[in-house]
Amino acid sequence: MNDNQNWVRIEREFDAPLELVWQMWTVPELFKQWYGPNGMSVPAVEMDVTVGGTRKVCMAMTSPDRAMSMWFTGVYKEVNAPSRLVYTESMCDEAGNIIPPQNMGMPEGFPDITEVIVELSHVDGKTKMIMVHVGVAEGSAGSGGWNQAFDKLAALARSQAHVGG
Repeated sequence: MNDNQNWVRIEREFDAPLELVWQMWTVPELFKQWYGPNGMSVPAVEMDVTVGGTRKVCMAMTSPDRAMSMWFTGVYKEVNAPSRLVYTESMCDEAGNIIPPQNMGMPEGFPDITEVIVELSHVDGKTKMIMVHVGVAEGSAGSGGWNQAFDKLAALARSQAHVGG
């Protein structure tokens, strides 16, 4: 077995209805509120959540020293609302043109195209999520970023669920 696992798998349970968690992944205004690691904002999100549709996301960070932004694009491969979402992800420029990940400081060998698989299911009145990001190594900065983002998703979903019902 290869010790260099090239995918991260994160399982979380959210205190919110499945349909709301699905919307957190597929509605740009909701996605912007939780996506990205701590300290990052998401000023731009474009999503055509249909098979073959594209997505483009900008993550940004401003510190006293500098401002930085990273763009990502991808194509939806599977859209099975509200339980399964599969899309590709690549680093890109602001126009959506794919760029080598090394241009953004990623290590040599980091793939140009990765794949995100999200599976949602009902469990005891909550929503269970399994997310696999193929091409991002377990224990990497990307893995840590996902965990931080899912902490934000959990808080947002909980607040939205209690406001809505």
